[in-house]
Amino acid sequence: MDIVIVPNASDVATYAADVVAARIAGTPDTVLGVATGSSPVGIYRELARRRAEGALDLAHLTCFALDEYVGLAPEHPRSYAAYLDREIVRPFGLDREQVRVPDASRADLDEAAEEYEQAIAAAGGIDLQILGIGTNGHIGFNEPISSLSSRTRVTALSAQTRADNARFFDRPDDVPTHCLTQGLGTILEAGRLLLVAQGERKAAAVAAAVEGPVAARCPASVLQFHPRATLVLDEAAASGLTLEIGRRPVPDRGDGEAPAGPGSSPHPAS
Repeated sequence: MDIVIVPNASDVATYAADVVAARIAGTPDTVLGVATGSSPVGIYRELARRRAEGALDLAHLTCFALDEYVGLAPEHPRSYAAYLDREIVRPFGLDREQVRVPDASRADLDEAAEEYEQAIAAAGGIDLQILGIGTNGHIGFNEPISSLSSRTRVTALSAQTRADNARFFDRPDDVPTHCLTQGLGTILEAGRLLLVAQGERKAAAVAAAVEGPVAARCPASVLQFHPRATLVLDEAAASGLTLEIGRRPVPDRGDGEAPAGPGSSPHPAS
């Protein structure tokens, strides 16, 4: 994995946005996998700012969400469909049809999961997948003990994840108990993975994903199997790493070969 450490959360957003923008500049019809939650918000707002200034054309994107809560209507303000409408559809100038979200309101959720897999395949697969990481190491809503080859499916949210997400809801009991999420096997099929993490709360999960064994206990550790996985971390999120890491604030060219800054070096693959 390629590990990039920058000073703060703002720098994480800028660096990651540079990676995404470079891909879109070279391939305007990029199929972009989009994560939700607080970690990637800075990326989306930076991309939207560049679009508003005329520096980036986002009109030809196709986006696929990682997951959606079961039991929340798409128009519910805490649904991920609503989140993506606020952070991507309108700011990027896209039609809603360009941003696909798993249909977790369906009566037959297994059928909805299969159709989502088929939709991703019909689009030619995801070119660049944006990811966050949970404090328990989940990516998407693939909680610990998820199969490393899992596909899009219904999963139960762990107590830790529900507690972490309670800040987005009026009451802890309002947090949904289940979701429809892309599986780890689905995520690994993306052409490139871009994971961002900010803050000391994520440090233990980041360390387990990067330096620990590949294990279902830390679902994000599966990124070690991907040939083009980049983690962009602020110093607090990287504070649990023990192996020698360089700081590389130079923007990625989008071809997977970011120029190294003075005295920097990529983290060796785990």
